[in-house]
Amino acid sequence: MNLPRAVDNFEALANLQGQLHLAIGVFDGVHLGHKAVIESAVFSARRSGGISGVLTFHPHPSRLFRPEDPTQLIMPIETKTAMLHKVGVDCVIQKRFDREFAAIPASEFLAHLKQAIIALKSIYVGENFRFGQKRAGDVDLLIETGRALGVGVFSAQRIKHNGEPISSTRIRGEIEAGEINCVNDLLGYNYTARGAIVGGAKLGRTIGFPTLNLPWEPECRPRFGVYRVRFRRDGADPWQSGIANYGVKPTVATADQRPTLEIHALDGTGLDCGDPIEVEWLDFIRPEQKFDSVDALKAQITKDCATARDQAK
Repeated sequence: MNLPRAVDNFEALANLQGQLHLAIGVFDGVHLGHKAVIESAVFSARRSGGISGVLTFHPHPSRLFRPEDPTQLIMPIETKTAMLHKVGVDCVIQKRFDREFAAIPASEFLAHLKQAIIALKSIYVGENFRFGQKRAGDVDLLIETGRALGVGVFSAQRIKHNGEPISSTRIRGEIEAGEINCVNDLLGYNYTARGAIVGGAKLGRTIGFPTLNLPWEPECRPRFGVYRVRFRRDGADPWQSGIANYGVKPTVATADQRPTLEIHALDGTGLDCGDPIEVEWLDFIRPEQKFDSVDALKAQITKDCATARDQAK
């Protein structure tokens, strides 16, 4: 299929050959609830020999409507697009969310999409999906306008975990609270950080706990603390066990107080500066804290390593 995997405008799909089954939403985190919507579009496309797509928005609408307090995203657009392709989506439309797009009346929203993408056959949304000017449109309006346009509308009920709906908002709260086990349950995969290893102050080596330093700055920050993790060279190599500290290292703080992610391999590692790695967060061990001395810090890290090994059993 000669189809771009990601586009930033509707015009790129104006002459699309084949019927398009399109899931629509912000889909930040691509969690289990999102997958219920997206996989329905993928299944319909495969069953009918059509094309599956996702229409998502960048930047997040909150940056237009609440620039002073925008939503802190779980993942950047590049990571989200890669995750969507992992689910099986053929093409991702990264639509710029601007005032012109936000001003489209809800009653004209689907007609606008159909005019721009003639191949549009069906759309897939969550049951609480809102759209159009002032978010006035709902699923009932989509169904009504879809009938007139020959576009099928499928809506998925919200999936619940422990009796509460899974949502990106809920996951952000759990990330900030350090509830990484719950985060992973809601996502349906392990929360992950990626980047290339950089050199550090090498303090870890001097106290017997060398670390891999990762320049990683998520919008939605996890709780500062120590976590059990596993890591590997990005996309290759077996997983290795480790502990990670995310925070500002108050015991040995410097003038640079930006949070950092440092990973200590429990069993040693051959990775070094420049290597791209992925780090999966598995368990929360303890909050970050300031120690009275480096010796006290060393003693606690020894305990953290033991805790991580126990958690892995």
